Amino acid sequence: MLNKLTKTLCVATACAVAAMPVLAADGPLRGNLRVVIGSKSTGGDTYQNSSIVAEALAENIGINVKVDAVGASEAFKVLSRVSNGSVVMIFHDQSYLGWLYGVKGYDNIFEEYTVGPTVAINPGNAYAVPKSSPYQNIEDIIQAAGKGEKIRVAIQPGGVSEIGFSALKNAVKLRFPGAEENIVAVNTGGQSDKNQLLFDGQADVINASVQANEQYTRLPEDDQKAMRFVWLTARKETIEQANPEGMGETSREDLLEFVTPNASVTQDGTKDFTFDKEFFFLYNKDMDPAIVEQIDASLKEIFDAGAIQETQKNSFFIPNFMPSAEAQSYLMDKRDQYEVIIESIR
Repeated sequence: MLNKLTKTLCVATACAVAAMPVLAADGPLRGNLRVVIGSKSTGGDTYQNSSIVAEALAENIGINVKVDAVGASEAFKVLSRVSNGSVVMIFHDQSYLGWLYGVKGYDNIFEEYTVGPTVAINPGNAYAVPKSSPYQNIEDIIQAAGKGEKIRVAIQPGGVSEIGFSALKNAVKLRFPGAEENIVAVNTGGQSDKNQLLFDGQADVINASVQANEQYTRLPEDDQKAMRFVWLTARKETIEQANPEGMGETSREDLLEFVTPNASVTQDGTKDFTFDKEFFFLYNKDMDPAIVEQIDASLKEIFDAGAIQETQKNSFFIPNFMPSAEAQSYLMDKRDQYEVIIESIR
């Protein structure tokens, strides 16, 4: 209870100030913040997205923020060692998919770390075929597998690249039991390696990226490198939020042709599979909860202001801020759904 003197002072100034929301800059985070990311590339989507968010955090809180592209294994090691809040991690769904697929160096993030807020979606996870391919769409591929044709799919195993492959194999199993063995993984490395397998005729379909592969969809059919998209795993609602111009010379309306319901890959016989590649924070389990709250508060202020959304969309990211508690529940549900798919085809 406030005493009479305090009540009197409140009327004048103090309580008016106390009633104001606490600004993110008032939290315990000070000085320098290192953001380790699960990628070693400074030209990829993880670094680009993390840099956008880091710059906004630095300005909003008034600290120095450095993005460090150390790769997944090293990032998890650093995060496990440092609990004082000077190091946080930004990664995407690979962080739990790697564990589901049994990739060395991946733990159950929901037990070993604190899952923080989501910040963005990369809507560009795709599957592509040569322009000369007899498969015009993803349904053609499912039907061909059901009729006994072997479909070679080039993927980088153990995560974001593989989850669409798993879903495709699961869909064939549901529609043509036993025929799922006709969806064959060709395990390889990054995007350039997958592209090369398609160019050389050693794969029929590849996991692709709208950002990296859209340029090849503009080539004439007789070009060895010409390809076309047959499936984007993103939700229809996600693509609808992209800028109308889409990516390169492929408009948003063009991209919508490759997502559900136009491109249907069933998840369980009643609904279609979708996968948004989502970026989020990860924290050391023992980090001060006040820092979690501070970053949540800062990001809310940043996204409420609205400028970051424009920056993200101009880089073909879809803004997607969810505070920590909401993000944890959402991502755990997402993890559980994909676990069912992965287990169904083991």
